[in-house]
Amino acid sequence: MRDQPHEETARHPDVWHGRATNRFQWLLALGGAACMALGIELAVQSAWTSSIAPLAMAVIGCIAAGMLVLFGTLAFVHVDLKLDKESLEVRCGHIGVPRRRIPLSHVAGADFEPHVTPRHWGGWGYRWRPEKGTAVVVRRGEGVVLRLWDGHTFTITVDDAESAVRVIRARLRQGTPDATH
Repeated sequence: MRDQPHEETARHPDVWHGRATNRFQWLLALGGAACMALGIELAVQSAWTSSIAPLAMAVIGCIAAGMLVLFGTLAFVHVDLKLDKESLEVRCGHIGVPRRRIPLSHVAGADFEPHVTPRHWGGWGYRWRPEKGTAVVVRRGEGVVLRLWDGHTFTITVDDAESAVRVIRARLRQGTPDATH
């Protein structure tokens, strides 16, 4: 992270918002929708006369796979990060689920990571790896790495992660009213 001389005296907003978006996942969502459409097409236009079991399995399989892909990708099209004076909240997708709220009293420190990639975490989404911690990865690029007092880390891909780290560090220096370490 670049050191900035005015970091100590800079005025930070009361509520900082950040966001990261992955436009490629819209293509995956389109694939899921196509799979669902195929299942519906099979159910409506079926000319199979031999047995209903293979048709039912094909229809249910296409619709279930399509829904998993569609909703799984739409949940991680973007991530929103909200940082106020008491906590940091991460919300994923259009409905905000999964969501995680971390009180600043649980944060030991924050670091800027310039190169967070889905490959290092095993893909997009809400990830956990024993040797690395937990992450919300929606795209490749910069991110915030929170070091928690319990020894775990939490990584979030977000645009302007350097600014987020500066705000988090400033809030940690100020202390929180219920800080217990």
